[in-house]
Amino acid sequence: MAIKVFIPAAGYGKRLRPITSSLPKPLLPLLGKPVIQTIVDRLHELPLQGIAVNTHYMSDKIEKWVKNSDYKNDIFLFHEKNILGTGGALKNAEAFLKGGTFLVHNSDIVSDIDMKELLKYHLSSDNLVTLATHDCEPFNNVILNKKGCFVGIGTGKSDNFHNMAFTGVAVYNDKFLDLLPKGISSVVNIWERAVKEGYKIGTFDVSGCFWSDTGTPSSFARTVFELLRREGEMVYAARDICDGKDVHANGYVVIEEGAKVRKDIYLRDCILLPRCLTESGHKYENAIIGPDYLIHLKESDIREYSEENRGFLVGAGGSDRRYYRRNEQQKSVILMTSGDKDPDFERHIEFTKFFRTCSIPVPELYSHDNSTKTAIFEDLGDLSIYNFFKIPRSIAETRGICKRVLDVTVMLHSIPLSDIDDCPALKERVFDYDHLRWETEYFFEKFVKSLKSVEFTKEKLERDFHNLAVKADNFTKTIIHRDFQSQNIMIPSPDSIKIIDYQGARAGPPAYDIASFLWDPYIYIDNRQRDFLLNYYIKAMREKNGSRFDDKEFLNTLIPCRLQRHMQALGAYAFLSLEKGKRYFLKHVPSALNMLTQEINEVKSDYPELYKLVKRL
Repeated sequence: MAIKVFIPAAGYGKRLRPITSSLPKPLLPLLGKPVIQTIVDRLHELPLQGIAVNTHYMSDKIEKWVKNSDYKNDIFLFHEKNILGTGGALKNAEAFLKGGTFLVHNSDIVSDIDMKELLKYHLSSDNLVTLATHDCEPFNNVILNKKGCFVGIGTGKSDNFHNMAFTGVAVYNDKFLDLLPKGISSVVNIWERAVKEGYKIGTFDVSGCFWSDTGTPSSFARTVFELLRREGEMVYAARDICDGKDVHANGYVVIEEGAKVRKDIYLRDCILLPRCLTESGHKYENAIIGPDYLIHLKESDIREYSEENRGFLVGAGGSDRRYYRRNEQQKSVILMTSGDKDPDFERHIEFTKFFRTCSIPVPELYSHDNSTKTAIFEDLGDLSIYNFFKIPRSIAETRGICKRVLDVTVMLHSIPLSDIDDCPALKERVFDYDHLRWETEYFFEKFVKSLKSVEFTKEKLERDFHNLAVKADNFTKTIIHRDFQSQNIMIPSPDSIKIIDYQGARAGPPAYDIASFLWDPYIYIDNRQRDFLLNYYIKAMREKNGSRFDDKEFLNTLIPCRLQRHMQALGAYAFLSLEKGKRYFLKHVPSALNMLTQEINEVKSDYPELYKLVKRL
């Protein structure tokens, strides 16, 4: 059954001022999309007959957005000379809405409410209206009876009544329009009148769904940062900003299209809106920055606070560990908490101590407790190489930071293997044939079979996987990070690099780390830059290790290690998305698969069955 939709968009957005002094509330940008577009994108999951949008305040800007939108043929505008209220707006669009069921979705709400289930529930009921409600303090002011039917607005619990919050989403039978008077009115008043007249206004409980209100500066900021987290990101930057030179973006940073970013600025936990003006050499923290205003935010608007751990949750990624930033003795530190069954915790502690004795730049360990599997580390900030690349950079700046990363890699790869006698946990970990075969098995089971559902006889691959593992296992080994990708490389200050998540370190071929970084699916390095950086690494390794480093052998190891690394990465993306629920890892699949395709094309005669499989993928 096709339905119609109504999106109220006429209001002044007074609670959002000064933001709405130059921009109507429905056009607030959320990571490159106006709020109203985010809503319409989701509503298009439904069988739609059309979308009605009422206008008044800055109606010309909303009309312009509709005209340039992909949905321009689906949207019908209803201008109000004077604002008619939530009820009057529906009455004004009565001719459009009449003829069946329609859904109303407020223009300042972002959620993942299952609209299909809401509609299905309403159509199977005898409700005049079905309100999508949830348990969400402090908004619980909708009074419901034991059957979950709307009674009125207010607070206070009793044996017969309880409170829920209205989400701003509701489904209506068009008979509701007959109850509306012409002119100004409120739907809440008409709900109450309808109940008195014997109509049933039911509710559909969506508690636990993602729901966010963009109606105030702080709630708008919370929405933006939560959307970032849900994408597994910390930085969003529109592509039309300046070259990003000397922009130090720490924490959650959003730079919307049309923002003017000056050089040599520091941003931490900031939202830069269209036409905002920043000053060179300035430091901005915890703020929304607009054309002629700066709105200060609280830390609680940005991050989730844990009373138990006395800190704010930081970071994003594939790990099940949790990291909290807190102050101890007037110093910012990171508390790492691990699960009781975390097999890597003690190894992480031991590796930290060992690497620091080798002058490898890992975070300082202040304290740890093996019984609770907690540790206090140096705070390295939030700027990783991955986030650094989110902002457009000059070639010189990109090359400079990557050279510093490779300097660290050279230090790691130059530790004599004999030194690992001082670190028993590392000595027993070798990137050998068995582990290489584990990676290819992981790729086949998690990515090929589970995610892509590709039918392929595994036995045909055994010879190729065996030959690849034998070849990689025979290469000269050094100490390697093993997960040396951009999210595990931090920039605590403009002139320093430190590495994290090194608990998986092993003795293995150094090309595996180089493949992980220079061919990282998370970031883009063009071929010319990559060639320069590869030569830089080879030259540095030769200077530091002399004849102990065979550059010809190293170059021969690159393709096998790249094949291994990208199969491992694809297996990980599939595992994290399907089994850990972190679906945002799927966005990296095309890049990794493209790299794997390029690599297998170079050695297809050596691995013919793997070549056939990759072509099918």
